[in-house]
Amino acid sequence: MTKTEGKTASAAVKDILFQNPDRLRDVIHAVMQEVLEAEMDEALGASKGERTPERLGYRSGYYGRTLVTRVGKLELRVPQDRAGRFSTELFERYQRSERALVATLAEMYVQGVSTRKVKAITEELCGHAFSASSISAINKRLDESLKAFAERPLQEPFPYLILDARYEKVR
Repeated sequence: MTKTEGKTASAAVKDILFQNPDRLRDVIHAVMQEVLEAEMDEALGASKGERTPERLGYRSGYYGRTLVTRVGKLELRVPQDRAGRFSTELFERYQRSERALVATLAEMYVQGVSTRKVKAITEELCGHAFSASSISAINKRLDESLKAFAERPLQEPFPYLILDARYEKVR
């Protein structure tokens, strides 16, 4: 066990979490699961099993969702309601990986890292290997957003300066 006396709270938490790498994943999993439950309670207007006239619907079990994060794969149980209207804000529909991880993949690709190397890096870091086609699909979306940015209309004129240079070797 880690000694926590005389340390700040954040230092003590860091010591406890980083002592065992799986502990950090467990904490993040527990927090995300609680957020999902709280979102469902808020959407229905009542907690699980609570009888109240303000209730807007009823629970209807769970479905499994694997979310790939920086700390590894998280197997989440996403609650469902009978009407099928509940949608979590924790992650987007059909999202299977954390946005920061996807941004990192795109940045590696932009920097010229091959898709095979990106696959090897992600497998080493988070225990999940993205396929070359999924990396290419992520980058295709990135290319589309960059193209839209480059082709957007400018609201006002911008001054610019064109510079040219020439280098000649003299003996």
